[in-house]
Amino acid sequence: MLWNHYVYRRGDGVHDLWGPLFKRRPMRLLYIAGKGFDVRAQVVLRECVASIRSSGQVVEAASLTLVAVKGYELDPALLALTEVNAAALETIFAPLGASQSVAISAAATEESEISATQAIRLGVDAVLRQVTDQTDIILDVSSIPRVVYLALMTSILNRLVPRKKEENALSQCGVNFQVVVAEDAGLDAQILAEDPSSDPVLVPGFSSAVQAESVQDWPLVWFPILGEHRVNQLLQILKSNVIPDQAEICPVLPHPSSNPRRADRLLLEYKEPLFDQRETPTSNILHAHESNPFEAYRQLLQAMIRYRDSLRILGGCRLVVSPLGSKLITLGAGLACFDMRPDDLSAQYGIAIPHAEPTRYVASVEALTSSRPGISALLLTGEAYAP
Repeated sequence: MLWNHYVYRRGDGVHDLWGPLFKRRPMRLLYIAGKGFDVRAQVVLRECVASIRSSGQVVEAASLTLVAVKGYELDPALLALTEVNAAALETIFAPLGASQSVAISAAATEESEISATQAIRLGVDAVLRQVTDQTDIILDVSSIPRVVYLALMTSILNRLVPRKKEENALSQCGVNFQVVVAEDAGLDAQILAEDPSSDPVLVPGFSSAVQAESVQDWPLVWFPILGEHRVNQLLQILKSNVIPDQAEICPVLPHPSSNPRRADRLLLEYKEPLFDQRETPTSNILHAHESNPFEAYRQLLQAMIRYRDSLRILGGCRLVVSPLGSKLITLGAGLACFDMRPDDLSAQYGIAIPHAEPTRYVASVEALTSSRPGISALLLTGEAYAP
């Protein structure tokens, strides 16, 4: 388990992490954020820039990469908010360094000559070209769609931690890689993702379990991570050929949660497709911590290991995760998939992350601008993990 011990802070504890972290050495910073309509990204960047400047840190170089995700239908109010948000992020970062934009297409269009999966891979490669000699990389997922930030997080980890089984794998790269997010699970539940694409998008690097012909006879275990208003996306994944009728389904529910009835409400929302139509046993339900991604990582990783070991007698298995929940649980799922992904082609199991990406988002500008999110920071690599 890569993150058997982990560094995670929320709320005021984030500054307790940033203070000593930013003072230790001269900094060369790459900050990656979303060029989207979610203004919560401003909260994180403003606090981070203020912490760096107040620490007296020597910033040798700093750049902000704004990821503009194309292919979505947004109403005029959200389009306007997107431009205002991007300008605000550039202004906040200006005391540290310059900004640039990278475009990624996450939803396929009729005019596109490549699939959404290929487009995401090309966009992620463009972002990875910005990773050079930095001492610190910060990925802010507050305003980035989940399939894109999962691709970015796992690809950066793959660059920084190429050999997961080596001792001190998380500290050898010498780079402090953080994932930060302004989390408001209540607001996430209000942002509607509509008209999901009929072709599931596969997170780059996590597709062989559903695409390779050599593993199609292996039993498949599906872990859909449930979140509000994502039933249509789940149905699109079920309609595709990714999840066979005989698949073992293990729904993942947020528990513990700030809303103690949230898991119960999600069970009712997904009752028909998962429990009435597919007859999923309630004993298959897994619980993942809503506000601690590392605990969600542990819970999902342990379940995946149990299935891998149990199904080895049948020749192998396919483990498939569909992240439909809130951001922190989704981050935990991404870490579990990265840790679990086989290092060689001879492994008797495979990992895939399919997602039915929506083509339209609907959200209230008032709800977005009035949100008071809490900041969370996950330190994934760096000197904190050195012996």
